[in-house]
Amino acid sequence: MEEKKQTTSKTILVSLLISILVSGIALGIYYYYDAKTPEVIYKIYDTQIDKEHKNDFPFQYIIETPKLPKKLDFCGEEVPLYNFDVSERIERELISNTYWHSSTLLALKRANRWFPVIVPILKKYGIPEDFKYLAIVESNLENVVSPAQAVGFWQLLKKTARHYGLEVDKSVDERYDPWKSTEAACKYLRKAKKKFGTWTLAAVSYNVGMRNLSDQIKRQRTKVYYNMNLNDETARYLYRLLAIKSIFQNPAQYGFLVEKSLLYKPLEFTTEKVKRSIKDLAKWAKLRGINYRTLKIYNPWLRDNYLKVRKRKVYYIKLPTTESIDIIPEPGK
Repeated sequence: MEEKKQTTSKTILVSLLISILVSGIALGIYYYYDAKTPEVIYKIYDTQIDKEHKNDFPFQYIIETPKLPKKLDFCGEEVPLYNFDVSERIERELISNTYWHSSTLLALKRANRWFPVIVPILKKYGIPEDFKYLAIVESNLENVVSPAQAVGFWQLLKKTARHYGLEVDKSVDERYDPWKSTEAACKYLRKAKKKFGTWTLAAVSYNVGMRNLSDQIKRQRTKVYYNMNLNDETARYLYRLLAIKSIFQNPAQYGFLVEKSLLYKPLEFTTEKVKRSIKDLAKWAKLRGINYRTLKIYNPWLRDNYLKVRKRKVYYIKLPTTESIDIIPEPGK
């Protein structure tokens, strides 16, 4: 019995010594970093952290405020960065888009595919190239559908799309077509610029609508966007666009390093003229050496498994070139 008590006492003593040792190590680490941190933190707010101090910093990576550009414009129209409210609003969007890594990174990769489609159409309609960033603000270059049922890269409502010449019905919805929807957006922006006089207000009207913007101009007695008090989404809208523009013009400055080989490649295709209805698009695709999924990737405006062609109507369906896509074989082939 006495032997058992001695063994128990030894076990408790060893445990106590281990606890003291672990606590000592933990306190040592704490005081080491506590002593280092003020100097490192000072460096963050003073100048950029050099390699030596980065090694001392007690975290895996450093979170810092992205630098504001010294000058910024939208379509050649100066952004008043000297105003503290304007600079803070842009800073907010720069922080949001810089640290929303996945979204911004995907936008950078997708832009390599879609900007070569969008920019020539903007040029054709006399719309400044800065508007290519508006498609990122609207949809991140995805064919998404909003809660308000706005659709596609340019987030067009059904009524607006039809007004600017797009077909929208059960089997065809051209809001999903990056080429045609960009043309519709250009027609809207051209009209808005004529109405409001500046590209800045034309961009803002794309979010809030021409009628609503006209009402706010009258109500607030100003035609300067930066002086307007608007709903949160519209108040942030142009600043988001400006933040995206800043990041895209100098991605490395904001921490985005994307190898050119990892950017998404532009689609390579031929077109087939279609004058007659297609009852089974899957079968039609198969006869052309592709599958239904591939057909829809290249032609997202086809919304069902058939295509009804009305009299005198012509469609142009995109088919991938054999060199640009690896077709996944069916079992047994």
